[in-house]
Amino acid sequence: MATSGIRDSLKQRGVRLTRQRQILLDLIDQSGQHLDADCLFKLAREKDPKLNRVTVYRTLKLLKAGGLVDELDLMHHDGDQHYYETRLKQEHAHVICLRCGKIEEFFGDLLQQMREQIESHFGFEIVLARTEVGGYCSHCQVLRAKELTAVAQPQRSR
Repeated sequence: MATSGIRDSLKQRGVRLTRQRQILLDLIDQSGQHLDADCLFKLAREKDPKLNRVTVYRTLKLLKAGGLVDELDLMHHDGDQHYYETRLKQEHAHVICLRCGKIEEFFGDLLQQMREQIESHFGFEIVLARTEVGGYCSHCQVLRAKELTAVAQPQRSR
């Protein structure tokens, strides 16, 4: 969504798109990462040293309530951390490595097919869908196999 679309969406809710709010939205939208509030605060301070932590949290709450940002727990791979991304992207699934925390985004027709099947099967109108898949990336699969082998080795010698 272009800045004008964001501005219009906030304006409909009686909220101005201030410079600080714009900084946070840009960071969330353009970072290419899933950032938590603390990371957003640190990055935003680089752009505006006067920005404070309370403003970041209030802005995130406002953007979330306005439907512009999604708050994600990403399978709690990092405890109770919450991450933010703009809701403006095409619908996608998050694929999370439960060991290293690497996050990939999966876009595809299968998600749309699943959505249509759910709506048809349950007579349900989906307005929001979040899909998370947890597992192990190829690198961590190798490390896990080595660990499991190492654990099994001492038991065999008994």
